Amino acid sequence: MLSTTGLPQGAVPRLERPGPLRDRVFEALLELIITRALQPGQHMVESELAGHLGVSRQPVREALQRLNTEGWVDLRPAQGAFVHEPTEEEADQLLTVRTLLEAEAARLAAANAGAAAVTVLEEMCAEGECAVAADDVDAAVAMNARLHAKIMELAGNAVLAELAAQVDRRVRWYYTPVARQRGTQSWIEHRELIAAIAARDEQRATAVMRTHTEHTRKMYHEREK
Repeated sequence: MLSTTGLPQGAVPRLERPGPLRDRVFEALLELIITRALQPGQHMVESELAGHLGVSRQPVREALQRLNTEGWVDLRPAQGAFVHEPTEEEADQLLTVRTLLEAEAARLAAANAGAAAVTVLEEMCAEGECAVAADDVDAAVAMNARLHAKIMELAGNAVLAELAAQVDRRVRWYYTPVARQRGTQSWIEHRELIAAIAARDEQRATAVMRTHTEHTRKMYHEREK
């Protein structure tokens, strides 16, 4: 049984943001889960987590309850809290929905984006390529999320953006273990997508995004476990 002892150096975020302590602890623990500093199935010991975060056990307990409610943590009677282990079906359903949302966002972005927005996307893509070249998986995952969020912003559809935001964190969670495998190819696909958006080719942007997100979904299922 894995415990929280031995978290990667620098993995624990500082609790510096304003707001109720329980919310800050929740966000900190969620980030550790999403980045897989805390692995699926790992035992989350209240006292150890409290020590890592420099807080009492009460806000940790409250955060674990909320994480359980939102499906990130499993609370087992007489055993404690464990990071949820997503089933292949759970991942497939979420990543399939993500494909639908992202494909429509790409179409709308191609219809709406101007030259300045395309430049921003190209700069993000360059940063992502640098992260891959440096084998910085966390930076690559973060930039991937930022680029997709920017495309969603350019789509200009508030309802679509709200739906995408609901799945964004789980997309990052599922993407992290395949980010290194996706590597350079993912950013080649991003370049193709940006080119379609720049050309205002809605049909091409939709097709490229659909293929791009489907590659991630398939690779998740084929990943080394």
